[in-house]
Amino acid sequence: MNVLVVGLGLMGGAYALRLSKKGYNVYGCDIDDNSIRFAKANGYIIEGNKDPKKYIPKCEIIILAIYPKAILNFLTEYKDLFNDSQIITDICGVKSSYIYDATKMALPAVYCSHHPMAGREKIGVEYSHLCVFEGANFLIVPTKDTPKFAVDTLRKMGDDLGFSRISIISPENHDDMIAFTSQLPHTIAVSLVNSDRDSETKDYIGDSYRDLTRIAMINENLWSELFLENKNYLLKHINTFEHELDRLKNALANDDIDELKKIFKSSTKIRKEMEK
Repeated sequence: MNVLVVGLGLMGGAYALRLSKKGYNVYGCDIDDNSIRFAKANGYIIEGNKDPKKYIPKCEIIILAIYPKAILNFLTEYKDLFNDSQIITDICGVKSSYIYDATKMALPAVYCSHHPMAGREKIGVEYSHLCVFEGANFLIVPTKDTPKFAVDTLRKMGDDLGFSRISIISPENHDDMIAFTSQLPHTIAVSLVNSDRDSETKDYIGDSYRDLTRIAMINENLWSELFLENKNYLLKHINTFEHELDRLKNALANDDIDELKKIFKSSTKIRKEMEK
């Protein structure tokens, strides 16, 4: 199967590397010549170019590993090259703000989005071999009109990439869930790090701080777009989090040990349930 990966960054590179190892014929496209050269020299892709025109007609799957706002621009620019034997997909962390427009713009190709719940706090194709998909979730995000064969094709691709769990979710449910499970934790990590007012903090951190703040090392260009594209869902979960933080803060201020114990017992119970 011929596959075109548009965007040979961290995740695009990880896709190209793993799919090539599984026998896919992978072509690559990126605005950076160095990324293309690296991917080709290391066997990630057969061939690559800044301009995807020569690859689009020959590929059954086109994977857009690019920023949210760039997706519709790509579809607009290259729509005359799409054909009815193709599936176009993206790996973006938000969906509902563009997916319905993308589905129409991709015709006669079929557009079926997905989201790999994996990554690293690095930027660039040279770190893509560090991406671990084993144990991670692969979310397929069809609309109600997405044909079954497209979902099945992405399901097989998720298996070939090595993902341990593959789920189907609607665009709206995806964005609501991701706002809580991904974007809110990033919000908390960034805020925690930025609240540091002591120049000696680095000398006293332990595992709890390291674990909580690992994701504060963040790609500011990508995550600014993701947050703004999904701001309604994210603001909803920030408000809920603030309510719980205020609850703990008030119990502490009032020396209310019973309320503190109640809060801690609740979090322990909920977290244990997630491991079942």
